[in-house]
Amino acid sequence: MAKLYFRYGAMGSSKTANALMVAYNYYERGKLALLVKPKLDNRDGEGVMASRIGLNQKCDFVENLMVMPEDEIKSYDCIIVDEAQFCTKEHVELFVHIVDDLEVPVICYGLRTDFQRNLFPGSMWLLAWADVIEEIKTVCWCGKAATCNARFNDQGMVTEGDQVVLGANDSYIALCRKHHRERKLKP
Repeated sequence: MAKLYFRYGAMGSSKTANALMVAYNYYERGKLALLVKPKLDNRDGEGVMASRIGLNQKCDFVENLMVMPEDEIKSYDCIIVDEAQFCTKEHVELFVHIVDDLEVPVICYGLRTDFQRNLFPGSMWLLAWADVIEEIKTVCWCGKAATCNARFNDQGMVTEGDQVVLGANDSYIALCRKHHRERKLKP
């Protein structure tokens, strides 16, 4: 039975590396996994899914999946979605349809919350509708579990602004809740 998975974690928890490893596991077993991400995420170039540790793979876009014929979708053994927090309600509804009606598993990876600890739209719908929800863990500089994403600049922690500002280690750090509340980026 196919399921909809949401695997979430804070920045730097190896979500993309995990997604690429799962795709490779399918490949090793002679199976076909489709890698997709929202077009909004263009940090690594168009049509590339890349992790901080150097793993990368060509991918398609969630937006293209929306118009893909069902027979083509059914030709895949699994669909793996990265940066799922940027998905819309309609995208997540499609994932539910793919799982329930086409019987193809969909594994989504993404952030749960933004730098202000607010849910992203895609994450909200995945938390509501996913069959399996799993946290990918990482740690704060203090050693405690990091569950918050802090945006920062030269002046320190940023607490206001647009929900989506693309960046990586140059703009974001994962913190435990206490240090996020205290706005303490390092010891």
